[in-house]
Parts: sequence; structure tokens; C-alpha cells
Amino acid sequence: MQRSEFMSRLFERARQKAAGASDFACEACWSTGESFEVQVKNGEIYQYNVSEGGGLGFRALVNGKMGYASTQILDEDAVDLLVDGALENAALVESEDRQFLFPGSERYPALRQYEPRLERIDAAQKIEMARELERLTLAQDSRVVQVEDCAVFYESSETGIENTLGLKVSQRSNLIGGYVIAVAREGERVNTGFKLFFTMDPDEIDLENVAREAAREAVSGLDAKQAPSEAYRVLLRRDVAATLLATFSGVFSAENAQRGLSRLKGREGETIAAPCVTLMDDPHRAGSASSTPFDGEGVATCPKAVIEAGRLTTLLHNLKTAHKQGVETTANASRPGYAAPVGVAPTNFYFKPSDMGFDAMLEKLGEGLLITELQGMHAGANPITGDFSLAAKGFMVRGGKRAGAVNQITVAGNFYELLKAVEAVGADLEFQAPGTSCFGSPSLLIEKLSVAGA
Repeated sequence: MQRSEFMSRLFERARQKAAGASDFACEACWSTGESFEVQVKNGEIYQYNVSEGGGLGFRALVNGKMGYASTQILDEDAVDLLVDGALENAALVESEDRQFLFPGSERYPALRQYEPRLERIDAAQKIEMARELERLTLAQDSRVVQVEDCAVFYESSETGIENTLGLKVSQRSNLIGGYVIAVAREGERVNTGFKLFFTMDPDEIDLENVAREAAREAVSGLDAKQAPSEAYRVLLRRDVAATLLATFSGVFSAENAQRGLSRLKGREGETIAAPCVTLMDDPHRAGSASSTPFDGEGVATCPKAVIEAGRLTTLLHNLKTAHKQGVETTANASRPGYAAPVGVAPTNFYFKPSDMGFDAMLEKLGEGLLITELQGMHAGANPITGDFSLAAKGFMVRGGKRAGAVNQITVAGNFYELLKAVEAVGADLEFQAPGTSCFGSPSLLIEKLSVAGA
């Protein structure tokens, strides 16, 4: 059955079965997608995955209670299963929180999220890209003795929301990317270097640069030693800073704040970070697969500063959390998949960069530590309290220049305190791989962090 016909029958059946309800509306959220990934080793394919998938999630708002159901098959049997499942689910809801379906915004931004040229890169070309990336990585330095993993991937998806209140929106997106892990050896010393790339523009693919960065990371850490235990001024490299932001991004969710899972509840308008810190959520950022003209409830999105010059301007809201707090939604309703309930999440979430280059940041640091890798985020970070204690790698910095590499150290601190301790923000903004959310940061100079080492 075609999706349009299926949803027409679904909505009509739902109206019939909920005819006795004093308040009723329903909604369908659908998605389709395809993915490709090839992994190579020693020039040979050792992993190859191609998949297609999709489905439809159904929500029924009955007398103020929201019920959910989902299916991957669009046939006549699924119509009744969805309607019955959602109505039964709604009847079991005990929460008194008011729920909403949205009739649609007056206008939506026009975003370019789909690049047809990516479709024309066929499987053979992607396989050759992966092989070339492996070859280039091994050619960078004689000490790079092996590539532990090397892959190229492609993803394409289309999503839409339609409801009985008049909402009907959809979007399409795609991207290509890859990664490589280089292994360097010198005597008994071994170190690895990882580099990821992703883009919506095939002209931006630079395999030579990806290989060079991975090899440089692997080779530069071969002489690593433990640093003495003490409190250091620290420069968090952009990827490390982005990882920390991703780990603790939930503290900016109004949903978490209202559940007592964030220390930012009720602190809008307060200074919570250093004056140089501005934290943006930009759903319209060009070239990001996480950009979107509408959120998970169909509300038109807009860029906003969550922290502006150190001051907390807003938490991230969906319709329910905004109603509870008596404010407007920030259009950050999140549905990670067609079957997922509505939550709250950022889109493209990042610290706004300055015009200070990386070398200038090192010079400003002068004496201290450059952290280039953090490990154990799931075990060593508490996203509620903000505390973290994480294994790390990096470099000593002396006279504003990178000195010897360091490893086997542990960096400890608190995310809320770290925001206040930012001395400077760099210009080298970079994003992690996109998903429902995409996190980015320039390098951040931190006044002091505790380091346990030798």
C-alpha cells in the first residue's frame, strides 16, 4: 500500500475508533533510508554492509493523553494494529503533563540537505576511496606500520510528519564520509591515530589530508610519557572539547531540568560561564545532516544562543516542557526514529568560535597541557552532576610550543565549573559526525584542571 493511502486510512480509522473522545487528534511520523559502508584491510574488503529500512510511528492524543505505536509494514492489518495500540497506550498513561500535537508553522526555512551528486558515487568508487585512504595513510611515514581500520560510508534518509490538525512537512538528506585508524611503531613503542571525515559536498573530500592527520596523530605520540600529577592550565583541542560538550549536552535540556537531572533548572538569565563563552544551537547550519527546517513535532526551527557571553539565555524545549515552564518552545523536540517518543535534543550544538588561531591559543597557554584525546566517557563522566575523571593523552606545552607527548594520565574536573574557567575560545571550529544531534567546538583554553600522572 502506498504511504499516502495508508495514512489516509489510518487517520480515518483512528477517528472512527476514538469517536467517543471529547478531545482527539492523531499524527504519523514516517522515515525511509539507506546506508552503505565498506571496510578494507591490506587492500581487501573485509566488511561490506548495504541496508534499506524505514517505518511509520503513530501518535494518538486522546483526552489529553498521548499513545504511541509503530510499524514497518504498511498494510491493512497494520492500520488496526496501530490505532488499537496507540489508543490502548494512551488509556494507560498516568502522567498529568499536558501533551500536544502541532498544527504547523506559517513558514519553514528552505534548507539544502540533499546533494544529488553523492548518489552518483557508486559502490565501486566508494570501495576504491577506502583502498586509497588506506594506501595514503601507510605512505605518510615509515613508522606507520599498519592501518587498524579504514572505511567509507554513505547515508541517505527521508522523514516526514503529518497529522489531522493540518501539519504536513518532510525533508530529505544525505552525506558521505569515512575514517581511518593508523598504527605507528618505533621499537617497542606503539601509538594509534584516528581521523574521521564527512561531508555533503563531494568536492570537499580530501583523502590525503585525512591520511596525513591520522598518521601525524599516531607518530607524534610514540615518545609519550606520564606527566607529573598536579593542576595544569589546559588547552582542550577542538575534538576533545566537542566530546565533552556532547557528553554533558543533556544539562541544557528543559526536560532533564524539570526532572531534576540538571543543575541549570530555573537559572535562565544567570551567568553560568566565562564571558568568552557563547553556546549556539543552529538547526540551519549549512552542510550538516543534523540541520532541519522542523523539529520532531513539526515546529519551524531557528538558530538560538543557549549561552550568550556567559549568560544562560534559555534551555532547550519542546511543546510539553515549554508549556510546563510558561515559555515558547525552542523547536528542539527530538524523535531519533519514527518509533521513538518525543524528547528534547539539540541540533547543531557548538561553542561559537573566535578569531584566535590554534597557534595563538598555544602561545596564550604558554606553559601547561594540550589534551588531544579523552577516553572512558561512559564510565568516567556523570552527566547529572557534571563530574568527570577521564583517561587522556596529549602534549606538554612549554613556551607556547608543543613539547613531549604525554599519556597514561587522568584528567578530572566538573563541566559546570569548566564553563566558568574558560580563558579563551579558538577559531578552529570542527564538528563530530552528525546524528540526531551534531556537536562541535573550537579549542578551549581552561584555567585549571586536575591531572593525575606520574
